Amino acid sequence: MVLAQLGGSIARALQQMSNATIIDEKVLSECLNEISRALLQSDVQFKLVRDMQANIKRIVNLDDLAAGHNKRRIIQQAVFNELCKMLDPGKPSFTPKKGKTSVVMFVGLQGSGKTTTCTKYAYYHQKKGWKPALVCADTFRAGAFDQLKQNATKTKIPYYGSYMESDPVKIAVEGVETFKKENRDLIIVDTSGRHKQEAALFEEMRQVSEATKPDLIIFVMDSSIGQAAFDQAQAFKQSVAVGAVIITKMDGHAKGGGALSAVAATKSPVIFIGTGEHMEEFEVFDVKPFVSRLLGMGDWSGFMDKIHEVVPTDQQPELLQKLSEGSFTLRLMYEQFQNILKMGPIGQVFSMLPGFSAELMPKGHEKESQAKIKRYMTMMDSMTNAELDSTNPKLMNESRIMRIARGSGRSVRDVTEMLEEYKRLAKIWSKMKGLKIPKKGEMSALSRNMNAQQMSKVLPPQMLKQIGGMGGLQSLMKQMGSKDMMGGMGGMFGRGDK
Repeated sequence: MVLAQLGGSIARALQQMSNATIIDEKVLSECLNEISRALLQSDVQFKLVRDMQANIKRIVNLDDLAAGHNKRRIIQQAVFNELCKMLDPGKPSFTPKKGKTSVVMFVGLQGSGKTTTCTKYAYYHQKKGWKPALVCADTFRAGAFDQLKQNATKTKIPYYGSYMESDPVKIAVEGVETFKKENRDLIIVDTSGRHKQEAALFEEMRQVSEATKPDLIIFVMDSSIGQAAFDQAQAFKQSVAVGAVIITKMDGHAKGGGALSAVAATKSPVIFIGTGEHMEEFEVFDVKPFVSRLLGMGDWSGFMDKIHEVVPTDQQPELLQKLSEGSFTLRLMYEQFQNILKMGPIGQVFSMLPGFSAELMPKGHEKESQAKIKRYMTMMDSMTNAELDSTNPKLMNESRIMRIARGSGRSVRDVTEMLEEYKRLAKIWSKMKGLKIPKKGEMSALSRNMNAQQMSKVLPPQMLKQIGGMGGLQSLMKQMGSKDMMGGMGGMFGRGDK
């Protein structure tokens, strides 16, 4: 994902600054110049970058900071806050509620991925307990109904459309009425797109909107247009009551940062981003966790949500108990690899996990990492119960390693590599010991239940040093307020520094 390159560049700039013996104006300027260069390369508007740089310099006035202040922490916090401010477009005008019928209409230009996004949106909500349905009111593009029908069939979502009827308004009304009678609580209407913004497109959108009276209109936009996103978002907002935006194709375009920042500048709330072609490659866009992950700081609450979503309900208490106990066996590693493979795009999951991202999941190597995980699991299939359940690393002697290698058809070196990965993850897992694990929907409870002592156990030593040890951590937690720790800089304890 190209945004990962942006995040890596910003994180490296902050790291270089942290490595400096003394933080002076020169070091600060070099750091900000590196960050600015990374943002401009991601097609973020020059004015936004310039304003961000000026704001940080105003907040971080090195002359005014007393010797006791941790300048590194203040600069990192300022960068985090300014990035959040740049990408925060506000909240959507309407949020669907489960069990109550909502009509959501999708609009956008042809080629933006609108039809696929409709299904992704429906599939996302279906997994969370909604009863979605799809209506194809796109009579302009040949094959639109076939595409929606194919996607809907694959995801087992009811759909409505017609090969004979050419009036999109009539199809939309009939589809909405049909699914209201069937008590579907999320009715999604896919409308026609055009190759460019033109009167015919906007007129048709207005007619469909007036006839179906949608609760929410979502504008779907291709991220590759970069800064031009501003004009597009404005034009659609002026034509119909756009209440939210979904940005697609964020997996392969250097202009993704430009599109995000441009849409934010129009105050159009981005609710999801599409990160690939598959149904699961669809992420909720929430600014603080997004920026936290962008900077390699992890997203603990996002990972916990994924656990609740993917791990069977009856297995969750046991897993969360093991997590808080800090004990990590090969069997538990095997189970977590199974869950991770089920969680969808593996890169998204690893970027949420404390310590997993950097070593096991190098950026841009998702397929290789997935293959590596499957290879590890094949080797573990050749282990005995005693080996899988042991927490004693000395149990795995040379003869056992050779037997596992023969049984799995792998080399001794492969088995040794897998065991080294186990030791590394076991070390990270042990840092979770003693944490109070929140129940579903209570993610903020984790931050409230953590004092500075517990937080210091979870933070990588290098990062704890950067923020000024225990004193700096206590000051940071007090300054930010516990409820902001997880979404804001507190998300940094997910970072995989060794």
